Amino acid sequence: MHWINWVIVVTYLVYVVWDGLRRSKGTKEIEGYFLANRSLPWWAVGLSVMATQLSAVTMIGTTGQGATDGLRFVQFYFGLPLAMVILGVTLVPFLHGAKVFTAYEFLEKRFDAKTRSLTSFLFLVSRGMSCGAIVSAPAIVFSSIFGWPISYSVALIGIPTVIYTVLGGVQAVTWADVKQMFLIVGALLAIVVVLLTRLPVSPDDALSIAGAAGRMKTFDFSFTLKETYTFWSGIIGGTFLMLSYFGTDQSQVQRYLTAKSVDEARSSLLMSAYWKIPLQALVLLIGILVFVFYLFQPQPVLFNPAHAQAVQAAEPARLAAIDQRFQAAIGIRQQAAMDLAKGRDPVADEAFRAADRDVQALRTEALALASDVTKEPSRDVNYIIPHFVLNELPLGLAGIFLAAVMAAAMSSIAAELNSLSTATVIDFYRRWVRPEASDTHFLNVSKIATAVWGVFACIVATYAASLGSLIEVVNRFGSFFYGSILGVFLLAMIKRATALGAFVGLLSGMAAVGAVSFGLPEVSFLWHNVVGAVTVLAVGGVLSVAVRR
Repeated sequence: MHWINWVIVVTYLVYVVWDGLRRSKGTKEIEGYFLANRSLPWWAVGLSVMATQLSAVTMIGTTGQGATDGLRFVQFYFGLPLAMVILGVTLVPFLHGAKVFTAYEFLEKRFDAKTRSLTSFLFLVSRGMSCGAIVSAPAIVFSSIFGWPISYSVALIGIPTVIYTVLGGVQAVTWADVKQMFLIVGALLAIVVVLLTRLPVSPDDALSIAGAAGRMKTFDFSFTLKETYTFWSGIIGGTFLMLSYFGTDQSQVQRYLTAKSVDEARSSLLMSAYWKIPLQALVLLIGILVFVFYLFQPQPVLFNPAHAQAVQAAEPARLAAIDQRFQAAIGIRQQAAMDLAKGRDPVADEAFRAADRDVQALRTEALALASDVTKEPSRDVNYIIPHFVLNELPLGLAGIFLAAVMAAAMSSIAAELNSLSTATVIDFYRRWVRPEASDTHFLNVSKIATAVWGVFACIVATYAASLGSLIEVVNRFGSFFYGSILGVFLLAMIKRATALGAFVGLLSGMAAVGAVSFGLPEVSFLWHNVVGAVTVLAVGGVLSVAVRR
């Protein structure tokens, strides 16, 4: 990579860390360290909530998802606006008014200590694994740049981020998020401009070609539990997921607990309700335009450079034969795309679709070969955007994009680690180990907990990159736990619900999700959120009525 790009990356990262630490005032006590003394303005909290979502995973995983699958993924967020409105009138005033550090403290006040501890433990497991997937996103970029093993790249991202989070607290995290949002949106818009100017066809023709390839299909109204991205899974399963994530996940709850008032906390969530879907559509559109770009430009049969090198070393003849057929198919598809741009008709549409199917079939064959050679899943959707950035973007813009990825990763990882540390110290260490100690003691333990969770996330990250689309990996991890956790909080708002009902209901919800996940693997992970929440409400409600305490 050119040295100018490196100067941009290093300069921005140094500024983010310096400014974040400069703003980390009031962190000598745990309320300042974890909640910024509940003093942050609503717009900063809102941008922080969005920035936690618009992370390096989004920039790499979601754009790759757009390139391979199109706009369908945006249906995943259809339940978000509804979830934010519901949370604004239910959990937000409950939790903000309770003056708690974690969402799970509220459960002890409502039920008992064991329900609080179990719920917090499930959060720690789910968020710790998801944090690992977030670390792996920028690690993929560096792996592509230098050809390093993923583990080395994970260390490069993880170690400085852990140090920054340990020192800065939530105030540094929040203000880093604010800067991150402006840089990311600016970088994404700049890439759209570059793509549109580099394409040999007009924007209308580009979108028309993408439509012929099925990439512009947004709505799928079929009702099936096996398909992840449909209108109904987004509205129903997505609402349950967003309710749980933004209402009960400490990484998000902690953001709006830092707001000055309940009204400002609501405003911060409504900002996400208004802007999240358009931003996700923009990210997916970039992936679609990258797909169209490679219709007219040479592309590798394998985007993952490590897998390409491994296959080249182990099976050079087979790879060469596949690549020869692939490049020929690419040429046919390019001509079909040019014919399609001249005027859409059924014959041109079908010729293009047939050519695209041939290309995709050869890529599938190459991926299967890579999987046989490397003995690991070889879906390289996470490497499409890094390849484009490093090989196609003009000097300077590549550095800006990489700086955006790094900044997004650091602030998102920092937010996750800060929430993991908060739950560990408040819900377990202070609750069960040292109920009485000085703020200085708890602050030191918090910093140790942050470091431990950082190491755990780095270990998970070394495996997450091979599990497929990172944005799906993060949501699969979360959906296994989120529905059941949401069910407990919903029970807490029912007056007749009891502690026994909540605890047994939570265990039943997790058992039901596990049974569906492993017994019916064809059921989409989005529906796991519905299964968990409904089971907890049903079992907990019945038990609360049957066994009164």
